[in-house]
Amino acid sequence: MILSNLKKRLITSIFLIILLFFIFYSNFLLTYFLIVLGTLSLVEFSNIVKKIIKNKVKLFFANFIFVIYIFIFCIIFSYFSNYLQLKLLLFLILIGCISSDIGGFVIGKLVKGPKLTRISPNKTISGSIGSILFTILIYSSFIFYLTNNLSFKTFFIAILISIACQVGDLFFSLLKRKAKIKDTGNFLPGHGGILDRLDGIYLGIPVGLLSTIIIY
Repeated sequence: MILSNLKKRLITSIFLIILLFFIFYSNFLLTYFLIVLGTLSLVEFSNIVKKIIKNKVKLFFANFIFVIYIFIFCIIFSYFSNYLQLKLLLFLILIGCISSDIGGFVIGKLVKGPKLTRISPNKTISGSIGSILFTILIYSSFIFYLTNNLSFKTFFIAILISIACQVGDLFFSLLKRKAKIKDTGNFLPGHGGILDRLDGIYLGIPVGLLSTIIIY
């Protein structure tokens, strides 16, 4: 079962990485996928919270806040992508987020060990550490390749990106736990729904961007 899920996850990841390459070089594709992924995220989020929140007023405000957040996220991502250096920074942070997810999954499955939290039984301390180490390795390698420069600031930002991704992941794991569902959807084989894949990214990119601006 684990090997089957891993195979699906790897195939999907390879497909997403190839897609990411084309998106980087086409602002039209970037805008298109921001709209599609943002809309699907909103649909999945709405389906989750309606299982948790029964009060219509509270449900409206929960959805409203998430709509505003996704809208701002997509607008900023789209706007920054008009400038090559900012676009490159965004995609480097995105790669850092993906590295965090892969590192957590691979190391967590291989090493296992104590659970990280009750919120998500599948999350382990080893997986959390693996997420951070993978992010540091991949993100710093790209930074060094592009700038021929490396500092502790880069490592620190990589750590913040990974932690933010894990917090985002745990937040949606908490929502799924309360809604009593396993995945936010089944759109991506081996990954579940769109939010299962983007949960960490939705927090990791803003934190990575802000920390880079503040630290540098």
